[in-house]
Amino acid sequence: MTYSSSQKTSRPSFLPGVANADLAATILRISIGILFLAHAGLKLFVFTPAGTAGYFASLGLPGPLAYLVIAAELFGGITLILGVYSRWVSLALVPILLGSIYVPHGAAGFFFSNEGGGWEFPAFWAITLVVQSLLGDGAYALKRARA
Repeated sequence: MTYSSSQKTSRPSFLPGVANADLAATILRISIGILFLAHAGLKLFVFTPAGTAGYFASLGLPGPLAYLVIAAELFGGITLILGVYSRWVSLALVPILLGSIYVPHGAAGFFFSNEGGGWEFPAFWAITLVVQSLLGDGAYALKRARA
């Protein structure tokens, strides 16, 4: 059911000329992008790609999958920050978070403070990706999708 009103309400916006919903989508998009870059950086510079592949293998996953995850986190983070195909990139990154829930975090229980880190944080992050895909690019995107 769709509701419509003949009156147009003028809501004040935080930034002149930018709707608050567009600004919220932008803040969410950039925040998620930074988180993905941070996780890619952790895998690249702290654990190293080979170490990450070894960890994936220790979990019973194919080791080369680690390189795909690193690439997805890196390029996904960059494209989200820039605002390029944000809806599609957000949806494409959801399986990474669902996989992290299923394999390393699922057995640790729900709360992320549990030993081994529960699946609370990856679940919330997956939900934010779905919300981002529903909200769209927001303001200040390089390639803003037409609604």
